[in-house]
Amino acid sequence: MSAIRDGARQVMAWLHGWTGLLLGWVLFVMCLAGTLSVFKPEIGCWMRPETVATADPADAIAAAGRWLAQNTRESTGWYLTAPDGRMNTVEAAYSDGGTFLYRALDPVTGAPAARETFGGEFFYRLHFELELPFPWGRLLASLAAAFMLVALVTGIIAHRRIFKDFFTFRTGKGQRSWLDGHNALGVLAMPFHLMITFTGLVTLASLSMPWGIAAAYGDDVLAMYHDLTPGIAERAATGTKVPLAPLAPMLREAQRRFGGAPVGRVYVINPGDSAAVVTAFRADSGQIGFTPAEISFDGTTGKVLAGWAENRPGVQTYNVVYGLHMGRFAPSLTRWLYFLGGAMLTLAIATGLVLWVVKRRERAPLSLGNRILERVNVGVLAGVPLGCVAFLLANRLLPLGTLDRLAVEVSIALWTAAAALATGVALPPKLAWPLLLGLVASGCALAPWFAPLGQGDKVILVGNLLLLGIAAGLAALVWRQTHPKAAPVRRRAARATA
Repeated sequence: MSAIRDGARQVMAWLHGWTGLLLGWVLFVMCLAGTLSVFKPEIGCWMRPETVATADPADAIAAAGRWLAQNTRESTGWYLTAPDGRMNTVEAAYSDGGTFLYRALDPVTGAPAARETFGGEFFYRLHFELELPFPWGRLLASLAAAFMLVALVTGIIAHRRIFKDFFTFRTGKGQRSWLDGHNALGVLAMPFHLMITFTGLVTLASLSMPWGIAAAYGDDVLAMYHDLTPGIAERAATGTKVPLAPLAPMLREAQRRFGGAPVGRVYVINPGDSAAVVTAFRADSGQIGFTPAEISFDGTTGKVLAGWAENRPGVQTYNVVYGLHMGRFAPSLTRWLYFLGGAMLTLAIATGLVLWVVKRRERAPLSLGNRILERVNVGVLAGVPLGCVAFLLANRLLPLGTLDRLAVEVSIALWTAAAALATGVALPPKLAWPLLLGLVASGCALAPWFAPLGQGDKVILVGNLLLLGIAAGLAALVWRQTHPKAAPVRRRAARATA
């Protein structure tokens, strides 16, 4: 029986290693970006230091609507996210002359913020789209999440002393030290890791496992969405131009019908048309479940067309799973716990990738494949954070009037990460690690000083201090890499030489 258990653990350990390795680099990108996305609104505020005005959410949406009505043409829809206690701008995605755009709008004037940037939206999209065209990025993210879930479960089964070893960390022991660190990072937040991986997999299930939808609806995907959200009023555009009624009274009426709960999102379909529809959604921050209530208004008269609250158990279950993954309900302390859990998962993936190489180097000289793997590890594990830091620095250093500034920031981030990957592959790891980590440390040290350190927000202040702390930690690591301690001389050998 013992032999069977040991054999099963060996199989699980083999599966754990390979599932973690095959898409480990993709998982590292996803987890790092997802961890940063926990503070997506705050990152957006950090990246727009000039936009400090605040306004009531209904008034801010109304101001955004007035600007969009005057500055868009042939728009089929505006999709607006209201400001709240964490974000002062209106996030607007809208069509303009056949082009779909994203802007953060000033809550008072409704005009685009002076500093054009994706802000935290870049990390949010990178987390599950990986900067790849639809649907390939989401499919790859879904596959990586499935691999991650397998790696977590097999890691638990394979490690028979998982909790005992969590309290053990031995420094300077090569493979043993890396394994201790990997175990500690994985075990401490294991419930969170399982939850966030499973819920992430479920959120993409309609794309990665579409067979149930295909069986029930065939190619009529719109019918599926209509059944999921039956309260949205839908009307085809008539082509007759009619001004949009004031939005603020509609939103205040929606808030009254929501029992005082704030409005989170507003969709304006067919703006400026006689068939315009304004749909207000209750904010997600008050409950774990995602968007359980909505009210639609006639866009030209402001009269209520339909109201609906989700009560179906199956859909509510999915909403809770989705809400757990997004974490928008989380108060400040819980958000920091989400961030800490995500950071630990990111580091667990990184240490696992390094451990794969360290383990094989201690047994025998590395094969060609493992030498390539080691160099790619350097490029990815140091290059992706470097790209993220470059994104923050580009936001501060690019002139405000730069043409297509949003895309330029993203391009700088991606090209920086690509250059770091090429550097990691080209240089020996002993040179590449300190070089790239030193650049990450320098970027983290510089970024907070290009605007007021706190910008009047305690979360932004803590974030800037965290960047400085990361810079100090990486600087110490680089110093240790470039100034290794001399190996201790054994007494017997010392006597022989004497």
